[in-house]
Amino acid sequence: MVFTGAAAARLIPFREFVVKVHSRCDLACDHCYIYEHADQSWRQRPAVLSEAVAERLAERLAEHAGAHGLPSVTVILLGGEPLLAGPARLRRLCEVLTRGLDGVAALDLRIHTNGLRLNEEFLDLFATYGVKVGVSLDGDRAANDRHRRSANGRTSHPRVLKALGLLGQERHRHLYQGLLCTIDPENDPRTVFDALTALAPPRIDFLLPHATWETPPARPDGRPDTYARWLLEVFDHWDAQGRPVPVRLFDSLLSTLRGGPSLTESLGLTPTDLVVVETDGTLEQADSLKTAHEGAAATGFDVFRNSFDEVAAHPGIRARQLGLAGVSAECRGCPVVRSCGGGLYAHRYRAANGFDNPSVYCTDLKELVDGVEQRTARTADVPGPADLAASQQELTRVLLVRLHEDLAGSGGEDWQRSWELVTAVEAEAPDALDAVLDHPYTRTWLLGALEALRQGRPPDEPPAFRLSALAAAAAVRGRLDLQVRVALRGGELYLPTLGRLRTGGTAVGIRAADEGFSVREGGTERRLALSGAGPGWQPVRVWRGAAGVGADGAAPALDDLDPYRDCYSRPPLPRLDGPGAEAWQRRLGAAWALLHRTVPDLARETGAGLSTLTPLTGPGGPGRCGPGALGVPYAADVRETALALLTGRRRARLRELTEVADLYVLDGEWWHESPWRERPVAVSALLADVHARVAVAAYRRAGGDAGGSGLAGDEGEIKRTLDRLSGAAELTVTGKAVVAELRREFESGV
Repeated sequence: MVFTGAAAARLIPFREFVVKVHSRCDLACDHCYIYEHADQSWRQRPAVLSEAVAERLAERLAEHAGAHGLPSVTVILLGGEPLLAGPARLRRLCEVLTRGLDGVAALDLRIHTNGLRLNEEFLDLFATYGVKVGVSLDGDRAANDRHRRSANGRTSHPRVLKALGLLGQERHRHLYQGLLCTIDPENDPRTVFDALTALAPPRIDFLLPHATWETPPARPDGRPDTYARWLLEVFDHWDAQGRPVPVRLFDSLLSTLRGGPSLTESLGLTPTDLVVVETDGTLEQADSLKTAHEGAAATGFDVFRNSFDEVAAHPGIRARQLGLAGVSAECRGCPVVRSCGGGLYAHRYRAANGFDNPSVYCTDLKELVDGVEQRTARTADVPGPADLAASQQELTRVLLVRLHEDLAGSGGEDWQRSWELVTAVEAEAPDALDAVLDHPYTRTWLLGALEALRQGRPPDEPPAFRLSALAAAAAVRGRLDLQVRVALRGGELYLPTLGRLRTGGTAVGIRAADEGFSVREGGTERRLALSGAGPGWQPVRVWRGAAGVGADGAAPALDDLDPYRDCYSRPPLPRLDGPGAEAWQRRLGAAWALLHRTVPDLARETGAGLSTLTPLTGPGGPGRCGPGALGVPYAADVRETALALLTGRRRARLRELTEVADLYVLDGEWWHESPWRERPVAVSALLADVHARVAVAAYRRAGGDAGGSGLAGDEGEIKRTLDRLSGAAELTVTGKAVVAELRREFESGV
């Protein structure tokens, strides 16, 4: 793998602001990162946030949000123990922040507390300002009492449960944000989880105890994966119960394994957007850095002298916004780095080289990610043909609805009339409408029109032209007694899946009739058969040359008429004359017979779902169209045509899969050496290359001639590429399932 990464050029604004409203605490938790670790700066700070700091903070928040156009900002009130500030101070702070951001950005206020002082007065205050409440609790009483005790050793558990009882009441439930549990591997994981879920939290966060390479975490059993095994036992218990409550750590892993973003600062490569405001107005990096060394979180900035933009440009902040470039070399080569992200930045610290290390929890994180992935992979099978077809059909309909929404108010009467016709046809003949919407080049039209609108230019033709033609074709297929008026362009009308009509007019009325349709133009009407040519009518031809080819047993169309078929890397041929069409069908039939004799299983796979063949001027890749279409070079001989069918359909099917399933994440950070390319490529290109070559390798083993195709790769190169893909960090669990299927296919014939 080749890594290329660089610091983000643009400044990333803060969206999350941790505000220390009180710097002291009424508990003496021995795992607290503020009081029990390397940085002791809390001793020199005032106990409470002053009025002056609050006012200046509100001004800075409004300044930052306004400058960056932030729709909302999140402010988390923290300590020490924030409730020690008392209701009056907290009310004043909420008032100041709410007033300061009014008309600038929405304010998402939260508070995190140990819960000891939480009462009705506080909850009424929080209800007034919409303050969401998170509470720290480590599980049942025995688990909680290991660390969360008062200075005199008394338990805190009963008082926290009393507070949670209040918070869980119907009138306060909307304020309940969730529970934060710090892991201790000596506590039973299932007992801890059950104790937490019994309190009906909206969410649970599990936190690894803060540790560094200088102060490693406790491992009572002496094993390097202590915390992974503890968390995986919780995961299994959570999963077996039907995942009754969101668990942010697990949800984050499930998200990144499927190609989504990280949901927590402690995992993944998502850039940090958090800053801390201390009680004296000092602006610092994440509190967790206090576990590393004295001053590790310091920036030298404060709310009185400095803007948040200045803090956002601080090297320490930027170091946690670099994505893959911000982790150690060892982490960059690890297959789970997208999910673990090198772990929490503070946990990488070593005195000798700072933070340029894997996490002190490296083994735990790798085993945790692998364990969740293995469990998830059981339900992450590659979509089968029926599911894939249904997803593709839904995608086309989603695009059509999006185009309708984008044209709202600007599509004109013609579009609205055509839309109403499509709606009427769907009510009477839904299968007929599905048939024309599923035509591959309907997708080409939709994508082109949407792209034009996004770019602020008019589509190549008024969208109502194609939509009315779709309605007319569906009405004819469904034999509806409905006349559809369709505009012609240049005296031509293409009815998707049916054929092309040429007249001298500008519009015609189309109505189903017997085995064809009628055309009304001016005061005259004529009838045309669907299957045969007529005056001005050219039907779409059908390839009936081979059994077993085509979607649902239907013979594929040989479409050399659709104006949107020009979607391949090579231009399409114009309408073939009779002898030319017959010659091409003979070559197609001979090529299909060759495939069926040589690799019958692959031949069946090639034919499955194939709905449309279009003759091209030369070999080209998958088109920008819907599923089922394949562009085939017209002048190719039988052997070349067989390979074009095999590899073209193979590549098209992979593209169809990527359109409805997340196989990988393309963020420009990972590049791979390819034996078939001069330069490193993204995983998408590498997967496409090997996907086609696995089929060609099977074809060659069976005696097929792949010479001159450019795809007759060495089987050793194919194997090494599959090995490389298996460890690609940017593949999702579904992407890895695709690679596993390819490997099984490749090795079955070795």
